[in-house]
Amino acid sequence: MIEIQVSEQDNVSLLEVSGRVDSMNAHELGQALMGAINGGKMRLVLDLSSVDYMSSAGLREIVSALKKLRHGAGDLRIAQPSHRVLEVLEMAGLDSIFQIYPSRIEALASF
Repeated sequence: MIEIQVSEQDNVSLLEVSGRVDSMNAHELGQALMGAINGGKMRLVLDLSSVDYMSSAGLREIVSALKKLRHGAGDLRIAQPSHRVLEVLEMAGLDSIFQIYPSRIEALASF
């Protein structure tokens, strides 16, 4: 089960995700990301500090959102991923594609 809180901070959409992102609920993450993008938000920060597991389905949703954003001159930054999520991002080679920040404040300020 995952929970997603969406808020606005200085023209940046902040999505705080908590729980396990797996094949059963990754679509919820995708819907939240695409909802923000389709609502005209082009600068997103994804706070993954409270995510204790991220499956490949979750990674696909994040990559899909990044592609859509970059196609429209936007971007998605990742803030403070948990240790396990950071390992998954690194193993998938996504740490070279995403800008990953150690804190939410730094990720928000990077725009």
